[in-house]
Amino acid sequence: MTTPTQAPPGRSRKLPRPGRRLAAVAAVPTLIAAGFVGFNSPAADATDKVLTYTSKFQATNGEIFTATNHLVQDSPAITQAKRNLVDSVLNGTNTDLDAQKIVTKDGKIRHEYLVVWAGDWNAADNNSAGLLQTRPAINPVTLPDTIRDNAVGPDFLAVVDATKGSPTYGKVVNTVTTAPVVENEPHHMQYLWHKGDSIYAGGLYSDITYVFDVKALPKIEIKGVNLPTDTPCGSIPDAYWTLKDGTAYGTYMGGADVPGPCVYTNGEVRVSNGFGGSPGSLVRIGPDGKTLSEVPAALPTSEDPVRCINYPVLPQATCANPHGIQAREDLNRLIASDYAEPRNIVLDPVRPPGPNVFRDTVRIWDISDRDNAKLVSVSQMPDGPRKQRNPSHEEPRGIMEVTVTNTPKNKGAFASSMCGGVIYYTPDITNPKPVWREVFDVTTASRSIDPQVTEGGGCTGAGWIQTSPDDKYLFHAVIGRGPGSTSPFDTGSAKMVYMLDIQKLLKSGTNPKCNIDTIQEVSKGGDEPDCPTLSDAFHVQDNTSGGPHWGAMDNFELGKDGYYRETKSPKRIAFSNYFVARTNTDGNHKLCILDIKKGKLVLDDRFVDEYDGTSCVNFNRTSWPHGDFGDAKPHSMLFVVADEDIR
Repeated sequence: MTTPTQAPPGRSRKLPRPGRRLAAVAAVPTLIAAGFVGFNSPAADATDKVLTYTSKFQATNGEIFTATNHLVQDSPAITQAKRNLVDSVLNGTNTDLDAQKIVTKDGKIRHEYLVVWAGDWNAADNNSAGLLQTRPAINPVTLPDTIRDNAVGPDFLAVVDATKGSPTYGKVVNTVTTAPVVENEPHHMQYLWHKGDSIYAGGLYSDITYVFDVKALPKIEIKGVNLPTDTPCGSIPDAYWTLKDGTAYGTYMGGADVPGPCVYTNGEVRVSNGFGGSPGSLVRIGPDGKTLSEVPAALPTSEDPVRCINYPVLPQATCANPHGIQAREDLNRLIASDYAEPRNIVLDPVRPPGPNVFRDTVRIWDISDRDNAKLVSVSQMPDGPRKQRNPSHEEPRGIMEVTVTNTPKNKGAFASSMCGGVIYYTPDITNPKPVWREVFDVTTASRSIDPQVTEGGGCTGAGWIQTSPDDKYLFHAVIGRGPGSTSPFDTGSAKMVYMLDIQKLLKSGTNPKCNIDTIQEVSKGGDEPDCPTLSDAFHVQDNTSGGPHWGAMDNFELGKDGYYRETKSPKRIAFSNYFVARTNTDGNHKLCILDIKKGKLVLDDRFVDEYDGTSCVNFNRTSWPHGDFGDAKPHSMLFVVADEDIR
């Protein structure tokens, strides 16, 4: 039975504790669509109307999960602005090139959107250092009692108009709240969206993967849920990579639900120290959320027990805590980076048990058999020329992200370290014994902004890394480090998004020469002629404990026929300033767009917040289309186009 619904009041739900999972019953996948209803929402302007639409999915334990849309209808002023736009383009009086592109001959505006996976900010996020001082908007003394900023509210997908030239550019046109689980700590989705893809979105704390249908944007439906009980050998999902058949691989960073032996779908067995521990797993998920396979990220033999420390200790030591993930289907290879044993970072982020909890390894699987991926190599990243006072800041500490090359002639991949602050490269991921080299230190990019920085790479919080589809550039987001973070003499390191020209490195084929092995190269870039060169670094102003962590390329452009299509040369990227508040690294919660102009990164000052008029969309606000829930935490985002507007 379908019924019209209004925005949910954001009721709290107690999550399963680590080690406790939702009871599993036979899977009964069901998708139920509810009807529309209009109402005046306190989250919208007085002239706006919000229509709600709820879709439902029955998970394997019989529980119903919902996704409720809160679609903001155009006000009379916006309606008139759109009419004026269409008329001026069709009669030839509009000289705005962006506006001319988005209006079709039949008077329609084709939209592109940013879909942002965001969590409600509440009192439990207060752990972030200096949060109340750096974010006065959430000061409980100054906020009216009607704003539920410190209360638990629903997590949601925000649909933001990313159509240059549109009267609603930068406006949140829909929020899609998920229920019944709250405080998922929305984390990553896949790195790129392609036509026909579902969106796979993970809950870091809830251990749930949600699958959404975005064909009819700005409306979104839930089409799958993967529960903790559906991945018994892995926990804490991090990121996803979609395949051409619509399925996705996901990295589950933490260990099995229950300590002890765990049997994977391929019959292999590994011993785990439990939820959030080690080893993690590689999971293939269908568009209905079903687990198609779960294979071990750990070798069947022990890794170095000194370097791969586990708490509690395992009989076979492992560094297998996969985080970043990307794949080359044409090469039948998938690559993932090991970041950290997650529960030991979350439980004591200030004093982890030791530097070796931050991993230094990269793993490569053969995915010829998509449901039985075979681990073919585990590579330890080499140390670099820096000698850090804090051993956790050495170059290979915390390999958070990886990215593959894209064109058929290239087979290489890059890996970046969050704690170490460097980029590694291997020219051939099909090599059973890949050779990795350090090819760039974040210090070089940071010193281009502030030449006085010291310990520029160490503890910089390097995150999202992505190659452009044409293999010309590599983009990288860096949280940065505030002055005085490591000592009274620490100058800090820039919060930034930068881009490297990697063309010479890739042209070197299977025999690159670039190698950052001297202290001079740390600050000035590599000496070898094929080393990546810094094209530009954009300095991000964020006075909180966090900074830029995640980003997304706009892999679409409008064709002459008026439809969007994929491009190999992106003209802009989006990024957000948020990590995980409860690790003492938060952010100012802004979503920004950078235009790429002649190898430079330029802030799009037309992508402004609809409430305060400043550059970037601010997720620290009183009202949302789903209600007055206050501030939100935008972690990851994707550029997405409705099915009818893309070819």
